Amino acid sequence: MLSLPMHRDLMLYPSSDCIQLSVTYRSMDGDMVGVVGDSWTLNRTPISVGWHSSKGISDQQQRGAIAVALMKDVAALSEITTGSSYFYGKAVARAARLALIAEEVGAPDILVRIRDFLDQSMTPWMEGTLGKNAFLYDEKWGALTTKNSCSNPQEDFGFGLYNDHHYHLGYFCYAGAVLAKLDPTWGKRYKAHLYTMVEDFMTSDHQRMDHSRQDRHHFHHHHTKVSRSKALFPRYRNFDFWVLHSWAGGLTEFLDGRNQESTSEAVNAYYSAALLGLAFGDLYLMNIGLTLTALEIHSAQVLWHIPSHGTMYEQEFSSSQRVVGVLWANKRDAGLWFAPAHDRPCRLGIQVLPIVPVTEILFQDINYVHELVEWTLPDLSRADVSDGWRGFVYALQAIYAPEEALQNVLKLSSHDDGNSLTNLLWWIYTRWSW
Repeated sequence: MLSLPMHRDLMLYPSSDCIQLSVTYRSMDGDMVGVVGDSWTLNRTPISVGWHSSKGISDQQQRGAIAVALMKDVAALSEITTGSSYFYGKAVARAARLALIAEEVGAPDILVRIRDFLDQSMTPWMEGTLGKNAFLYDEKWGALTTKNSCSNPQEDFGFGLYNDHHYHLGYFCYAGAVLAKLDPTWGKRYKAHLYTMVEDFMTSDHQRMDHSRQDRHHFHHHHTKVSRSKALFPRYRNFDFWVLHSWAGGLTEFLDGRNQESTSEAVNAYYSAALLGLAFGDLYLMNIGLTLTALEIHSAQVLWHIPSHGTMYEQEFSSSQRVVGVLWANKRDAGLWFAPAHDRPCRLGIQVLPIVPVTEILFQDINYVHELVEWTLPDLSRADVSDGWRGFVYALQAIYAPEEALQNVLKLSSHDDGNSLTNLLWWIYTRWSW
């Protein structure tokens, strides 16, 4: 059988002569090399990521600085006005980050305010009472869709065409997991709804995850009445077990096949599913989520990250690039869906957001991070680069130069709508002792 680089990195070889280098073909995903045998065993080192940072923050001055920013960010929480499932999801996940950081720095009093905000913001989506949008079930394709994308498929970034489901729903799952942790009563009430979101993009075993089905009627059905004897969702809608990463594209056909832009949002989706399992004591869901998180990270590092010494791509491409913009089945784009190839801050940022504990695993190669940041920094002198995108560049800079990154972050006047000063300070200070 022919193997790809991401397979060989993880393969447990039965014998030293099972690799047949004489049988090698060049492909878009790297060299395909023959492996003797009719089955493979792939072993990815498991990751263990929970709610908080891996090392914590012991310095009292740093904890105090985070607490000051936290109070300001929480005081500024206000009604989420967008009806976009993507931007609304980012907003509730941002608030959930504030809650977990409050736990980590020991600020329990402020948790009540965040919990109430999450309750007020999440419940209308669970109940379908938001008005501006709602999740619906589409029996034709076995998927969630949104009310707005039913009338205009391009709404919600093509969610109605089944684009980016793991991105959007991953943010909601993250916020839902955190709220279920803070308020188990709320979690119990809406467990079925949260599991439905996970199953849309990560159904694994229909029998195993079928227990929540009795309350699915809260996500109203679009098109026809759903049959309870039929599996509601396809298995692993987004994840491709051959290339070991997700595809974000939906029903639209392209000449170059399927595509995915943001690996970090894909990682966040599976990480959020794992947190949902953790919140409900569901080890099965947690382990599946962490397994897919680990595989998505591995392929992101192999296929999207381009170190200067890398051999994945031809020198003509890799000599001038440090990260893939959009990865297609049949090509690699330097540009993004929303930004041209020369917009390096956007290209870096879309592979970083959102900043969560698992981000440190995605960017664990410090040498590569240094190259990526130095490749991007000159572009920050452009007047059209927003502070939101600058924040992600400085976040990666903190991995190897936290003091310099801190000074840069403190000069920012605004942040990405899924990020905050609190989150950036938390990230920088948890890099401090590395």
